[in-house]
Amino acid sequence: MFFKAFFRPFHEFGIVTLYNQGVRGKRVKARFLLAALPGLGFIDTVKKKAWGSSEIVFMADPITDRKTLDDNPTDMKTKMELMIMRIQAELCRALEAEENDETKFQVDRWLRKEGGGGITCIIQDGQVFEKAGVNISVVKGTLPPAAVQQMKARGKTFKSGGDLPFFAAGVSCVIHPRNPMVPTIHFNYRYFEVEESDGSRQWWFGGGTDLTPYYLNEDDSRHFHRALKKACDTHDKTFYPKFKKWCDDYFHITHRGERRGVGGIFFDDVDYPSQESAFKFVSSCAEAVIPSYIPLVKKHKNDGYGYHERQWQLLRRGRYVEFNLIYDRGTKFGMHTPGARYESILMSLPLVARWEYMHSPQPDSAEGKLMAVLKNPRDWLGEEGK
Repeated sequence: MFFKAFFRPFHEFGIVTLYNQGVRGKRVKARFLLAALPGLGFIDTVKKKAWGSSEIVFMADPITDRKTLDDNPTDMKTKMELMIMRIQAELCRALEAEENDETKFQVDRWLRKEGGGGITCIIQDGQVFEKAGVNISVVKGTLPPAAVQQMKARGKTFKSGGDLPFFAAGVSCVIHPRNPMVPTIHFNYRYFEVEESDGSRQWWFGGGTDLTPYYLNEDDSRHFHRALKKACDTHDKTFYPKFKKWCDDYFHITHRGERRGVGGIFFDDVDYPSQESAFKFVSSCAEAVIPSYIPLVKKHKNDGYGYHERQWQLLRRGRYVEFNLIYDRGTKFGMHTPGARYESILMSLPLVARWEYMHSPQPDSAEGKLMAVLKNPRDWLGEEGK
């Protein structure tokens, strides 16, 4: 009875889907297996063109229907959706492996009446991760005037004067660990496409990965930046220093005069040197998340800490909230998009945070050493001036 109740027929997707409904109120994780089943063109296409292996486990069904994906294997919309679903699943499994056996991601697949939808994967109150969210969204519709103006303000030009049909796909993640010695990580990689009135299309990629420690560990920061530099250098050796500076400038809490963390990379409007090259670059950056971060979790998740360290962590989380709600462009864009799913947008906020009036740590304290770096970003790999 269990299998009849929770598995969909093979003929619909050529896959097996486990619904996130649960037995007697208990949650069951939603995943499906893309297996190399004979006679299924979609599976063969995914296997050969997207993954290069015989199987991939996603967290839920794709947002786009099987026929559209099957009929358009070389379309960037298809390639991006499959890539972000893979990144989501691989990271969720890597994070679950660091948790206790009882802690698993809650999977929420949602649809948007204006077009598209997303898959939100959340851990709350875990032993290692107090809150961790790994989301994908694949949405389409018409850009409202406010969104068009926002794009024009950063240099985009459009032939059309009115509403613009758009497609957007991205993966985003924020991980707030329980132990203050484990840093928070954020990443987001996205693809945007706009159709002009004459049928032509504008496209671009954006994204980045950045690290927010609560206590400064220079070896950790160098490890993190080395992983990102390696991903960038595979494609263009000018990318890392350029996007590292962009990250330092972007994640600046202006009213505090400090950065959110020790940086990483950040970029937007990448439409060069070609669509395929840009996609491969973004894929490399997304694939660098696990090697850049999971070793830091393993290294510090069992470190000792006390009340003082916990209170400092909560104060730094307050700064994180300030940046996301006041400055973050992605948060603002998401909230102004018709049919915005606020529950998923706000998954970036920590479960618990703290604000203390005019708090300032002693300069010679461990907390003060972190603040010195947040106020004056460091060249972790000796790249500046090259």
